[in-house]
Amino acid sequence: MKLKELSDQLSGKTIEERLEEMVSLFRGRIIFTTSFGIEDQVIIHKIFSNNLAIKVVTLDTGRLFPETYKAFSQTIIKYNKKINVYFPDYLSVEKMVTEKGPFSFYESVDNRKECCRFRKVVPLSRALAGMECWISGIRAGQSDNRSQMSDLEYDEEKKLFKFHPLFDWSIEDVENYVKENNIPYNSLHDKGFVSIGCEPCTRAVIKGQDSRSGRWWWETDSQKECGVHIK
Repeated sequence: MKLKELSDQLSGKTIEERLEEMVSLFRGRIIFTTSFGIEDQVIIHKIFSNNLAIKVVTLDTGRLFPETYKAFSQTIIKYNKKINVYFPDYLSVEKMVTEKGPFSFYESVDNRKECCRFRKVVPLSRALAGMECWISGIRAGQSDNRSQMSDLEYDEEKKLFKFHPLFDWSIEDVENYVKENNIPYNSLHDKGFVSIGCEPCTRAVIKGQDSRSGRWWWETDSQKECGVHIK
């Protein structure tokens, strides 16, 4: 199926209808990756509440906030559904930390990308193996880089479709939906954390700031990505 063909097929449908259509088209080969950020919690709610046959996956980097694990636990309790966990290859992480120490990512961009690669990108590749459609919580308003994306894309490198159901939502839309539906969320969002990743690499931001500015804040590159979501 071509990108335009799929886009036309989904046009005019609600998020739930689009997800249902994709489940039908990519049965057994559709996946949602969550980091338990507030956008991801909206999508989890739509998937689990509608009993959609979408594989839900999270990447445990080994450096997450306690609040993230709490959101993970609360989500399992609320929906009584399985979330598949993927960990980094321990040999790669052991070698990196032994040779460079526990905070090598502060020393250079290359070191940071190496850490992201071992802890996130490689486990993600395992999770995506055999999949044809990948759902994520990306919103256009999260950063200038992400505003250049589209709600539906085709990833030539990974050879799969990428669907961002909340692409046109504002952060206010997301927060209101979570509140109205009593959805558990990461409490760090109430403390100025907008984009939440690994604990050593994430900090709160000032209201109105680019949401990605709280990630890898010591770097000067404006495109703050770990390698998971790159056009």
